[in-house]
Amino acid sequence: MEREYDVVVIGTGNAGSDIAWHCRKAGMEVAIADCRDYGGTCALRGCVPKRVLASAAGAVARVRDQQGNGVAGEVSIDWPRLVAFVRSFTDPVPRRKEEGFRGAGIHTYHGFVRFAGPNRVTIGGDVLTARYIVIAAGAHPRPLDVPGEDLMTPSDDFFYLEALPERIVFVGGGYISFEFAHVAARAGSAVTILQRSGRVLKGFDPGIVDRAVLASGEIGIDVQVNMPLLSIERNAAGLRVRAGREGEEKTFDADMVVHGAGRVSAIEDLDLAAGNVETDRRGIVVDDHLRSVSNPAVYVAGDANPKSPQLTPVAVMDAHIVVDNILGRDARVADYSVVPSAVFTTPPIASVGLTEEAAKEKGISYVVNAGDLSARFTNRSIGQRHVGYKLLVDDDSRRILGAHLIGPHVEEVINVFALAIKHGLTVDDLTLDAIPWAYPSNTYDIIHMVHPLVRK
Repeated sequence: MEREYDVVVIGTGNAGSDIAWHCRKAGMEVAIADCRDYGGTCALRGCVPKRVLASAAGAVARVRDQQGNGVAGEVSIDWPRLVAFVRSFTDPVPRRKEEGFRGAGIHTYHGFVRFAGPNRVTIGGDVLTARYIVIAAGAHPRPLDVPGEDLMTPSDDFFYLEALPERIVFVGGGYISFEFAHVAARAGSAVTILQRSGRVLKGFDPGIVDRAVLASGEIGIDVQVNMPLLSIERNAAGLRVRAGREGEEKTFDADMVVHGAGRVSAIEDLDLAAGNVETDRRGIVVDDHLRSVSNPAVYVAGDANPKSPQLTPVAVMDAHIVVDNILGRDARVADYSVVPSAVFTTPPIASVGLTEEAAKEKGISYVVNAGDLSARFTNRSIGQRHVGYKLLVDDDSRRILGAHLIGPHVEEVINVFALAIKHGLTVDDLTLDAIPWAYPSNTYDIIHMVHPLVRK
């Protein structure tokens, strides 16, 4: 069957869904397609199930951290029941999504999408032409090209394991491995993280990361750096992992090896060359309006956009930019200068703005205030030993340039600093003289972070 549309959207995650909904609301004829279950990464294989697992791990951590201080008794994770609880969030999504699209008059398609021209795609036996084609197809684990790679468990599948193995090796030292490692360790597994370079959690402040690695070690997570994966093989005892630099190889025994070594945009099967869509090693080459530089009919939102971080809120922001540009309201451009991010370990870490390394590269004159807040009664009362911060402030204007945090609820506190950076607030704008922060709260600790930076 051959159909014509105003907009064809590839991908049913948050970005693709928002684009389809808003374009349809504007009166456009819209189709949406996906080769996997409707819902996308965040709802099915990312943010939502991750937060459910992390919340369970956090509950166990809080009880254990307060034992001996008026809290008694042991708690543990019932893995099968926890996975069943995760499924209560994820299982209804595909059907609910598709029914919602159809109810709004958006045509839905299932299968692999391939370009058949600049304005044309095929899906199975269907041929769709459109004024605009939007690629919001998400991402998948990066191919590693090592012997035994097929023995690895994709990170997408970790959420739905029927049983948690006793020994797990996570390949890759990014946020995916660390978040899952903390869940697995709190559930009783012996956990190892293998990072190919000498630094884990790249992009976060090294001092904050050091605290996170220390906290990880205290719950039994073995973090190994300079351990590039060499091979995986099956033996009588399970799996044997070989990793390390030449002359320094080590072996690690495991019941499961989880791929947490990064993700790449899921565009390799789209036959982009047939659509005259230029790519580079990171994704589709786009201009500041998120339009393909080689095919003006194609827009990109989310993971296939090489300019943006692979984060759900960024993908949603991309979606809104794409919609406004398609509808011609104004020529919106993408701005990724202020993007807060968090790693849901226990305790979590969070970051926004410039690191010291980035500030030096830009030649910015800055001052730093870093410290430990574990002695604060709000943290001591819940047994939190790893609570710290680093703030970067412009030496002349006193505006906040960057904030890097570890401790309880920093995934919330970081948004205050994001707003401050976005709107050019100074350290004086965050003092008790400017705002009577709710007390006692974790946000109130901002007072202690900025106080040494305030000029009297």
